Amino acid sequence: MSKLSLEQVKLYLSKVPGWKLVEDRMALSRTYHCRDFATAVSFVNRVAEMLEHDNQHVEIHLAGGMVTFTLATREAKGLTGKDFALAQTISKVS
Repeated sequence: MSKLSLEQVKLYLSKVPGWKLVEDRMALSRTYHCRDFATAVSFVNRVAEMLEHDNQHVEIHLAGGMVTFTLATREAKGLTGKDFALAQTISKVS
C-alpha cells in the first residue's frame, strides 16, 4: 500500500474521530482512559487478540488506566489506508 500525502492524511482524519496526527512521526495516535489498570490491560488484550489474527501490530503504551495506540506503516515510512482502517477497528473495540 502506498504512503498517503499530508493532504490525504488530513482528509482521512475525519473518518477516525478521536485519533490525532503526530506530524513529526507521520503517525496516528489515540489515548483511551480506562477505569483502572486491570480494565486497561483487558482492553489491550482484546485489541491484541483481534490484531494478531490479521498479523498487524501497533505501538502500545500502557500507563495506569491509560492506553495509547500509535499507528504507522514502517514499510511506507508514513501512513497508508491500512493505518486508518486499523484505527477504525481499534475504535470499535473500545
